[in-house]
Amino acid sequence: MLNITLICVGKIKEKFYCGAIDEYKKRLSRFCKLNIIQVKDEPNEDGQQKIVLNKEAEKIAAKIPKGAYIISLCVEGKQLSSEQLSEKIESLSVTGESHIVFIIGGSLGLDDSIKSISDLKLSFSKMTFPHQLMRVILLEQIYRAFTISAGITYHK
Repeated sequence: MLNITLICVGKIKEKFYCGAIDEYKKRLSRFCKLNIIQVKDEPNEDGQQKIVLNKEAEKIAAKIPKGAYIISLCVEGKQLSSEQLSEKIESLSVTGESHIVFIIGGSLGLDDSIKSISDLKLSFSKMTFPHQLMRVILLEQIYRAFTISAGITYHK
């Protein structure tokens, strides 16, 4: 079974996000082994953005499993359709990748050091989304990708 890990900066406090995340974790359990790792976000003081990004990057890098295929979410990344994401995940599992890691940065995004080690930089839109909501969107798209591959009628 494919291992999928989400490494996310910051903790989700809102119950409605937590409920949606729990629902997709349950749905995904039939397709993959899912692990969500939260790393503590750094306080963002004026003029300290680079330091904050660097500290968060160190925490993220420490959690990336060796040999994993790394997908970082960033605005300058490549945009894929749901079908293309499904094909990507399926092709990775077929070619022997056993672990895919998706990385979601905090309110400042991701440090270049994380982007540079990524196998794929992925963008969901040119728009900016709250990083808490992005977790839900990403989980839904991963679930949709698996249902597309499995021929399940969830995807329209």
